[in-house]
Amino acid sequence: MKKLLLFVVTLMTTFSAFSQYKMENVSITYGEEITEEKGKIIKIIGETNNKIYALGLKGKSDYFLKIFDASGMKLLSNKPIVLPELKDKDIDFEEIVILNGKLYVIGSVYHRKDKIFTLVGIEYSEDGKLSKNMTTMFEAEVARSSDRGGFYFKVSPDEHMLLAMHTALYEKEDALKYELKMFDPNLKTVFSNIEKVSYNDDQKDYEFTISDFDINTKDDVFLVINESYRDKKKKEKVEKFQVFAFKNQNGYKKEVVDINFTGKEIINCKMISTSKNTVQLVGFYSSVRDNGKANKELKGVYNATINLNNNTNENLKFNEFDYATKVKLLGERRAKKGKDLKPLYMIHSIIEKNDGGLIVISEYRFIYVGQRQGIGPLGVQPITYTTNEMIVMALKPDGSLDWCNVVAKEQAATVTVASLNIFAGLGGSGNFNVALGLSFPLGVMGKGPEYLSAIPIYKDGQLSILFNDNKKNKGITDIEEIKALGNYNNAVPTIFVFSDSGVITRKDPEEAIKNELVIRPGIFYRKNEKEFLIYASRKSQDKLGRMVLQ
Repeated sequence: MKKLLLFVVTLMTTFSAFSQYKMENVSITYGEEITEEKGKIIKIIGETNNKIYALGLKGKSDYFLKIFDASGMKLLSNKPIVLPELKDKDIDFEEIVILNGKLYVIGSVYHRKDKIFTLVGIEYSEDGKLSKNMTTMFEAEVARSSDRGGFYFKVSPDEHMLLAMHTALYEKEDALKYELKMFDPNLKTVFSNIEKVSYNDDQKDYEFTISDFDINTKDDVFLVINESYRDKKKKEKVEKFQVFAFKNQNGYKKEVVDINFTGKEIINCKMISTSKNTVQLVGFYSSVRDNGKANKELKGVYNATINLNNNTNENLKFNEFDYATKVKLLGERRAKKGKDLKPLYMIHSIIEKNDGGLIVISEYRFIYVGQRQGIGPLGVQPITYTTNEMIVMALKPDGSLDWCNVVAKEQAATVTVASLNIFAGLGGSGNFNVALGLSFPLGVMGKGPEYLSAIPIYKDGQLSILFNDNKKNKGITDIEEIKALGNYNNAVPTIFVFSDSGVITRKDPEEAIKNELVIRPGIFYRKNEKEFLIYASRKSQDKLGRMVLQ
């Protein structure tokens, strides 16, 4: 997550929950209560032309464009997003973005007869009127409806370019096709690349993963892939770990960077483009047995630095979790036995430190899908999202471990969804996996998961992590003593402050204020380094807010 909320830690020692206030060099101001009930805010799209745009959702799939006055954050309009048809087919909502001040809604439609999955973009005017002009962005050929795949999106740091990817399976061919495209502020294609990956059935434990993709400030495009299998004869684990670079200055010619290692397996990977013209890769790895089989449990975190000046991997460090961290996560008995962590942690955030190193924050994530209820197409299923403790690792500029600690928290939220829509798109199937997309789907935001997880805070070289917690946990940092969040509507904000050596100090409000607004960590927008748009609510009361660092 690159939109890292910057905050002044010292102000949190006496914060009185989230009401309108000004404290030293930080001010938080909320607009009027949002009384229009057409959809809860699930995304703050951005601010342009003296207006703030937000996305609302009501029910299963009724999306609304909410427009606010930027100065007073007063709701000006709240209009349903009604997409037109394309070749007599309804267009399904995919995403909404701002590019160079222009607002676009993006939708998709599948044409079964032609086996074409189409992506289109339509511009909104400043006052929320949908243009009659439609731009075709993708016309992706697929094998069949059930393997049509999905679309993924990233906006450039300066919000001028949109990077989009489509992935789809070809099961009969044992292949995965992926297509990358980058669009300018007029949705004109600037760059495109398409490839199809197949594999040999004779290869044991074969896996191909599209791990991450990104765009930097120079409009360069990057893709990380990980291909692995077990060589049964040699009893070795073969890993093909690569970064594909498509640089603006080289006419977007494909350049391949190999990351070579043996005796370990890459579990996942996230990347960040840094200010030093490098790409940093981080993720979890596992150990490998003597027969070449991976243990699939998390041994530690690796870091690889790609120098974009010469396309070389300047370092690759594997940092095993230390004993103290394992005691906190596994207990002393299991830690003494040398047990590793279950693969239930995902990379939450990567922060570029002032000294050139990284802070890698991972979070326990678990999704439980309950038993289906109802008959036929009306059936629904409960899904429980759990986000528990966070592992925080500080890495030195050379990629080696500086310190590691654990943020103790226990959070969960349950939503009910239509059973037919649970696993829309391509997340993984058989030997192929696409590790992209949002942590929480847009379709479940506004129903509970937006209160979960946390906001990393990095200011003047100091790290803090802000999250919602049970008021009974005041002053507690021990993972064995914390109580579950419970009802997130009654949550109170807390912040864990890290010293230069990773020691945690917890800052709690002096007292919980009854019926005070509760911040939603999953919904905020960073306008610049000193100004942020936030969203908070309590039950039926909702307000859009602005936080400014003076």
